Amino acid sequence: MGTGAFTVAIDGPAAAGKGSIARALAAHFGFAHLDTGLLYRAVGARGGDPLVAARGLTEADLERGDLRSMAAGQAASRVAAIPEVRAALTEFQRNFARREGGAVLDGRDIGTVICPDAEVKLFVTASREVRAHRRWLEVGGTEAEVLAAVVERDSRDAERAVAPLKAAADAVVLDTSEMTVEQAVAQAIRVVEGRLIS
Repeated sequence: MGTGAFTVAIDGPAAAGKGSIARALAAHFGFAHLDTGLLYRAVGARGGDPLVAARGLTEADLERGDLRSMAAGQAASRVAAIPEVRAALTEFQRNFARREGGAVLDGRDIGTVICPDAEVKLFVTASREVRAHRRWLEVGGTEAEVLAAVVERDSRDAERAVAPLKAAADAVVLDTSEMTVEQAVAQAIRVVEGRLIS
C-alpha cells in the first residue's frame, strides 16, 4: 500500500484484546506494529534505575522472552507511573508512529498523549471478569488471583497522575466482551478502511 505516515492508535486495559487486534491490523494493511507496553515491560525487566533503563532501551530489549509474565506486567505498571520514564519513551514511540508506510501502536495513552493526531483511534475494552479469564488462560494460577491483579492494574493505570488510561474523546470504542477475536478484528478493519478511503 502506498500510504505515507498513517497512524492507528489503540488503547485499552489489560487483556481486552488490543494486542491481537493491533497485530491483525498491521498484518492486514502492511503497517509496522509496536506494542508499547513492551517498552515499559522491558524497562521494568532490566531492573536498576528505571530512567537509565528507559534512556538506554534498544529494540533488542523488546525481544526478551520474559516480558509477557505477570511479574513483568506489574513492574511495567510501576515504572510507567514515573513521569521521567514516560518522557524518555515518548520520542521513541512518536518516531515509530510517523514512519513511512503506516504504523499501529497499542498501549494505554497512545490516542490521548503519544499520538493525539493519529488518523484512527480505537479504545478496546471488555469487562473485568472477561479480561481476567483471558489473562488466566495465558498465565495460569487461580482466576481469583488473576482478577485481583487485573483490578489492581486497572486502578493504578486509571489513577496515575501522568497519562492515565482513558479513551480519547474521538476514539471509536470497541467492547470485545461478547466478541470473538475474528469479530473484533473485522470491526477494527472496517474502521481503518473508512479512514483510509475518506
